[in-house]
Amino acid sequence: MWPKVTVVIVNWNGERFLDQCLSAVLAQTVIPNEIILVDNASSDASLGIVERFPSVRVLSQNKNLGFARANNLAIQVSAIDSEWIALLNPDAFPEPHWLEALLSAARENSDFDVFGSKLVNAADPSVLDGVGDAYHISGLVWRERSEVSQQGGDFLTREIFSPCAAAALYRRQIVVDAGGFDEDYFCYVEDVDLGFRLRLAGHKAMYVPDAVTHHVGSATTGGQHSDFSVYHGHRNLVWTFVKDMPGGVFWLLLPLHVAMNLVALVVFTLRGQGRVILRAKWDAIKGLPKMWRKRQLVQSTRITTVREIWRLMDKQIVPAR
Repeated sequence: MWPKVTVVIVNWNGERFLDQCLSAVLAQTVIPNEIILVDNASSDASLGIVERFPSVRVLSQNKNLGFARANNLAIQVSAIDSEWIALLNPDAFPEPHWLEALLSAARENSDFDVFGSKLVNAADPSVLDGVGDAYHISGLVWRERSEVSQQGGDFLTREIFSPCAAAALYRRQIVVDAGGFDEDYFCYVEDVDLGFRLRLAGHKAMYVPDAVTHHVGSATTGGQHSDFSVYHGHRNLVWTFVKDMPGGVFWLLLPLHVAMNLVALVVFTLRGQGRVILRAKWDAIKGLPKMWRKRQLVQSTRITTVREIWRLMDKQIVPAR
């Protein structure tokens, strides 16, 4: 008997992906107990597509809540007896054994509470889209093993810092206890922030190579280098470092974090996105008082040692991204 699981999909103008995504969910070898789709006021024909799937519960919004708040809403109204929440992006198409592989990993690894999928490029499955989120000591984040061909180690289960929420499984109660996603983020890096906070609370994350999902990636936000993605991603990087980096390590690494942000300003200015990166960093700075108050709460409930967090962070001299 499989535990009860709710699949949550947050959609905004994902019309061209929804049929394939929902069909893939309903073709799983383990059918979820419920599927909740939050539609963030799509202006395309998304809702018409979803009507073809009567088993899907639709929460239609009159404005774009963002990824963080929409997921929190779905988790809040999900069945109270759902032990697990599986998050899936509308541009992510899981293979039939995806959910079974995640639940099997959860059953066999009771000391883990978070499980990430193997994301592969939807256009070329031989190329990885990521095996989890890496967190560098500078505060930079990226999807580990993204845009490279699969190799032997990519077929092995292992611990990761946190999963990419495009296709991930979370024990429902720990997400509720953590307060869910930070809604100030709107979207981007909110999954790393949640993963970091869950880490600080003593919960571990595992990469499950048999949970394969074909992912387009940033399909409705203009791509990874769009102004929208750059703004939210680089604003939220700062907030995540301030909120989550524990203890004395925060002050030790703060100069490196500042340097990383200065480099980002130069790099994106040279790319012609100087205005957007400046706005991202300025808004990050304006939000620091609020994030510092959040930090006090996050750090006051930390039970994981600083040594353990240090072990899990990427410490390359030059970050991979």
